[in-house]
Amino acid sequence: QVQLVESGGGLVQAGGSLRLSCAASGRTFSSYVMGWFRQAPGKEREFVAAISWSGGSTYYADSVKGRFTISRDNAKNTVYLQMNSLKPEDTTVYYCAAGGAMAASDAMYDYWGQGTQVTVSS
Repeated sequence: QVQLVESGGGLVQAGGSLRLSCAASGRTFSSYVMGWFRQAPGKEREFVAAISWSGGSTYYADSVKGRFTISRDNAKNTVYLQMNSLKPEDTTVYYCAAGGAMAASDAMYDYWGQGTQVTVSS
């Protein structure tokens, strides 16, 4: 079992930056692929980024490539999402997830956090 708690969301102006954190409990954090997803009301959950258990491989959605960076610190059981050059269309709730494979499909992730709101004003 892995429990995930996101933090770091908030309100920022377009062009600004935020760093989301996701703290995991459990002894097996380092064995999981970690991902970030986002979901707006009434819309499907959208893949943002994923990182391998070691941190050596990353995978991004085209919509955030070059602007967002995913990283992890296994010693701290934490995964991060650095978001730069934010746009109003990035406004939504962001979720972290733990799973067994680097994938854009949310079906491949077993554990989810409660989400953190990111709002980008124009």
